[in-house]
Amino acid sequence: MRLLDKFANALSSLWLSCTLLVLLGLLTWLGTLEQVHTGLFEVQRKYFESLFLVHHAGPVPIPLPGATLVLGLLFVNLVLGGIVRIRKTGATAGILVTHVGILMLITAGFVKAYFSEDGQVTLYEGQRANAFESYHHWEIAITEQLPSGELREVVAGQSQFDGAGPGRSALLRSSDLPFEIEVARFIPNCGVLPKGPMVTTTVPVVDGYFLQSRPLETQNEQNVAGAYVALVEKQGATRKEGILWGGSRAPWTVESGGRKYGVELRRERWVMPFTVALEEFTKEDHPRMMMPKSFSSDVTVVEKGSQRPVKISMNEPLRQEGLVLYQASWGPANARPGEPLFSTLAVVRNPADQYPLYSCIVIAVGLLMHFSRKLFKHIRAEAQRAP
Repeated sequence: MRLLDKFANALSSLWLSCTLLVLLGLLTWLGTLEQVHTGLFEVQRKYFESLFLVHHAGPVPIPLPGATLVLGLLFVNLVLGGIVRIRKTGATAGILVTHVGILMLITAGFVKAYFSEDGQVTLYEGQRANAFESYHHWEIAITEQLPSGELREVVAGQSQFDGAGPGRSALLRSSDLPFEIEVARFIPNCGVLPKGPMVTTTVPVVDGYFLQSRPLETQNEQNVAGAYVALVEKQGATRKEGILWGGSRAPWTVESGGRKYGVELRRERWVMPFTVALEEFTKEDHPRMMMPKSFSSDVTVVEKGSQRPVKISMNEPLRQEGLVLYQASWGPANARPGEPLFSTLAVVRNPADQYPLYSCIVIAVGLLMHFSRKLFKHIRAEAQRAP
């Protein structure tokens, strides 16, 4: 019991709180500097979504705890030291409320990191969509058109083939398919090139084409992935090799058992519980400049047979059925006057969307309670000293 008490004392100590806050500041500083070289997505994974990491200060490797571990320990520290072990009196009521608000804020970050989905949908005027695609993650989709005219999809997420490479292939199976898809190699960023007589390559060539690996872009959403795949019949020795590329306009068409299938590598998609139709995109430029001053999208939201018009601007998002749609960007950037423009809406599904607001309100109430009590105590003391 004595050892357990010492451990609990260490976890609830003020010394641990200060150490963890210093580490959070250090990770934030290092991650901000690292964004210059690797971009926001990779920095977030390395510094803020990890338990441990190795930061390189030039040639010197420095092991550090990741923000996930630091915040987890800070959560435990606040629960033990700021809620359980703190003296419950009128003098500490405001501190207790403030600690509860901070715990709510940490919980909101955890929910956002592990249970949210974020992506985008791009529309020209007159187009509509009921799904949005990920910025960062890919999936392999096998599509078959049924006799009824409906499409049936079998989808495998990137986690199932992310590590595919030489000597380590990934096999995708489904009871709905008469074949398996073997992913021999997955490349996070690449281009498709023809194999000419003057071109030498050490990677496989399929139907005269091969995937040329490229360095990862600083902005992860600019990477276009590719994969070497093979269709393997479940019965028989038939094997068909192909190339999937995220920038392809058409899927790889294969036939198995007298049925046709389309296989494509695309950004991960999520279906929305409603449809968004872009009616009009408006862009206002600064006077005598091509730089946009503001831009907005007039959309129609179609849900369960009902329609309603909504204006989405940079500071006025659409909140509907647990999704938040923001006005993110537009294009093409080189469009001439009068040419059609597209609107890109950022889409976020975050169960803790309003948690930061609620947390800040609770923290503000706690601080107001605490400092108001201090202020009134000071006023009374000064009044008693007055002659």
